[in-house]
Amino acid sequence: MTALERPWLKFYGDTPADIDVPDATMYETLASSAERHPGRTALVYMGNKFTYTALLREVVRCASAFSAHGVRAGDTVLLALPNIPNAIIAFYALNRIGARVAMAHPLSSPTELAHYLNETAATWAVTVDMFYGRFQPILEQTPVRRLLMTHFSDYLTQAKAIGFKVTKGRKIAPVPKNDPTIVNWRDFLRGAGPDQPYERPLAPTDGAVVLFSGGTTNLPKGIELTSANFNALAVAMTLITHFSYQHSVLAILPVFHGFGLGLCVHTAMCAGASSILVPEFSAQIYIDNLIKYKPSFIAGVPTLFQALLREERFAKVDFSGLIGAYSGGDSLTADMKRRFDQAIADQGGQVELVEGYGLTECVTACVVSPVGHYRDNSMGVPMPGMLVKVIDPESGQELEPGQTGEICIAGPTLMNCYINDPEATAETLRRHADGRLWLHSGDVGSMDADGFVYFVNRIKRIIKVSGVTVYPTQVEQILESHPLVWRACVIGTPDDYQISSVKAFVVLSDRSDGSDQVRDELIAYCKKHLIKWAVPRDVVFCPELPTTLVGKIAYTELERAEQAQPPTD
Repeated sequence: MTALERPWLKFYGDTPADIDVPDATMYETLASSAERHPGRTALVYMGNKFTYTALLREVVRCASAFSAHGVRAGDTVLLALPNIPNAIIAFYALNRIGARVAMAHPLSSPTELAHYLNETAATWAVTVDMFYGRFQPILEQTPVRRLLMTHFSDYLTQAKAIGFKVTKGRKIAPVPKNDPTIVNWRDFLRGAGPDQPYERPLAPTDGAVVLFSGGTTNLPKGIELTSANFNALAVAMTLITHFSYQHSVLAILPVFHGFGLGLCVHTAMCAGASSILVPEFSAQIYIDNLIKYKPSFIAGVPTLFQALLREERFAKVDFSGLIGAYSGGDSLTADMKRRFDQAIADQGGQVELVEGYGLTECVTACVVSPVGHYRDNSMGVPMPGMLVKVIDPESGQELEPGQTGEICIAGPTLMNCYINDPEATAETLRRHADGRLWLHSGDVGSMDADGFVYFVNRIKRIIKVSGVTVYPTQVEQILESHPLVWRACVIGTPDDYQISSVKAFVVLSDRSDGSDQVRDELIAYCKKHLIKWAVPRDVVFCPELPTTLVGKIAYTELERAEQAQPPTD
């Protein structure tokens, strides 16, 4: 496209408009960084540091162990891990041998985990001992042959391992020793054979990672991404941020999310920088790490930045060495941005909080606000190598600046497919008249004459709770599977801390049985089958639900009625 067709280029400064994606797998980019920066720190975990040489050695060892245990190129292994070294080591090890890595939230319910395992046909799963109870009841319903069990203490220093065992470790229920499915992490690594010479098993454009998101059916779908997708993101983010081997990023965003995996881990690994792993989220822990490590870059969701501003200790953080701060996962209000920018300035920083927009279907961010050119309520302009346009969803015609339509995205980070769903893939990835493949986002927005993108609302029904995507249809299906429920409808309601929370409107089979006991039973049922962010905060019993002329539940009427409610004291 010409500069006239990409008006946002005038805000790029010296940043190139296009990118060269390396012909490499993700493992190969890590190995290249280890060759260039062998003694630099790659990972920091609870005070323990891994040089690039040490990290690569552990990755190769882990790859040999997977191979010795029969995992081959083309197999799928599910990782349900927090931000611990095991997650990074296993991820790159599996990429080395050509296995596909499916990433899942470790707090997913057993029902959700069974869905992920069956959808991906995963033959192995990797988790932490404290989450064994989520896997144990469902393994027989899945193709999983082995459950690889890690521990928070696997890569702690001896002193910290003892401290962990005395404090938090003793609260973790022991994993049965007679379960033949379980393989302990350290035993697993000891079973590794001799290192094999590396031969590329799959092309960079082959499916390498599965992340779960909504797709077109509003239920969690597996999104297949490639090494090339992640490498393209890393190249673009490095150009924007000027990330280098001298820098560090505080990785509190989870590795099972595109934002955390793509920016806080893989971009850092490509640049030869340090990724500081934070396995547990809380504002206090985040502040502790900010004070201790003084990272070059921070990234988070709006609820994180909101929580930090509420903490008195946050004022003690020194931001004089901060080079970049990024917000994603949900819309950032102009007021919160100004307050956080002021906090950075008051604490010695000279940067601003930068907002981005993206979807898991293109790894993560594809639009970022250009530094020094923030516009209220805009998410920014397309990143290097990416194209964005707004179309009329009915005619498919590109709209004039300022007109509202569906946001479409093109570029090298677009997914391969939704796994096992060619119809949804064809609906989302479409070849336009210009010959390019465009991702139809399902988001309604506009673009001004300068190329700044504005988000309006979503075509797909989703709720963002603390940056976590919740699919109302999934919650409704769980509620309606309860024998007491006849119909259910779920909406998002404003929440001071989480931005939004889940509220359920339920019609019971026995209309007269709307007791607090039934409400508690339904919430407990949701806790059993859903990730915690998707569990309704409130359940309202109704004699009936509003419907459209064709008999569908009119959830928008419930949303409008909720918005019309006066605020409570």
